[in-house]
Amino acid sequence: MNLPMSFVMAQAAPAAGQQGNPLFSLALPILLLVVMFFVMIRPQMKRQKEHRAMVSALAKGDEVVTNGGIAGRVDEIGESFITVEIAPNVKIKLQKGAVQQVLPKGTLKSS
Repeated sequence: MNLPMSFVMAQAAPAAGQQGNPLFSLALPILLLVVMFFVMIRPQMKRQKEHRAMVSALAKGDEVVTNGGIAGRVDEIGESFITVEIAPNVKIKLQKGAVQQVLPKGTLKSS
């Protein structure tokens, strides 16, 4: 009975003596969070900032494409909604955030 107990103690002893610095054990998760920030979160924040700037710069007469793929010309701009004319005498009201892209002037006439 003495032999198996000493065998277990002999295996457990080196593992207890090899405890490293806790800073090294936290280095990998911290490194992963930093990489995830620069790969995923930062580019998304940059796109959101560009979209907000584009939406705030909308003016009457701009040609836009919505998230649903509807192209038209901005007719009215309100606080949070815009009116887009998609055909002669056909106007729709959209949220400003639904604008995906501002087209160069004259794009709708050429298509």
